[in-house]
Amino acid sequence: MGLTGGIGAGKSAVSARLAERGAVVIDSDVLAREVVARGTDGLAEVVRIFGESVLTADGDLDRPALGKIVFGDVDARRKLEAIIHPRVRARAAEIEAAAPAGAIVVHDIPLLVETGQADSFDVLLVVDVPVEVQVERLTAQRGMPDTEAKQRIASQASREDRLAVAGLVVDNSGRLEELDRRVGEVWAELVRRAGHGPDTKR
Repeated sequence: MGLTGGIGAGKSAVSARLAERGAVVIDSDVLAREVVARGTDGLAEVVRIFGESVLTADGDLDRPALGKIVFGDVDARRKLEAIIHPRVRARAAEIEAAAPAGAIVVHDIPLLVETGQADSFDVLLVVDVPVEVQVERLTAQRGMPDTEAKQRIASQASREDRLAVAGLVVDNSGRLEELDRRVGEVWAELVRRAGHGPDTKR
């Protein structure tokens, strides 16, 4: 199963609740850091493309420095994605292959829709909130300036685009109790599908 949602929607909260219920969660953000860790061929490729200035004094990837290069530069971002995305997908496939038989595997991918992976999963779960809620959370909880929050949201797929490909939707604009209840409903549906439908490990 694929899991996605816009920045500030609360996808991580849903992911954590699914893991608590027994899902094998494969977090693409974690893998994206692993594949460019010190000593990896991924980091070597990043340095080859973007130069030594993206390294810290200790030889790790300097994420803020790289971010300044790729943010707002579509060509540079695509070059970075061409390094990271194939490696992340390969690592995710390895983890999924090692999951217990019958496990419900959840691929937590922030840019799932943007990277054209909507058709790669038997079901796609979208965590949804109105754009104004995203802005409010980014400014209040992360201390992000209003203009930056809106830029970040605009750089992702639109709410409408995500909902158009959603198989299941979790509305996370309410209270935590409501989120817990909705995730419980989604989990029951995933268990039902795992037992009576196509294999959810895709």
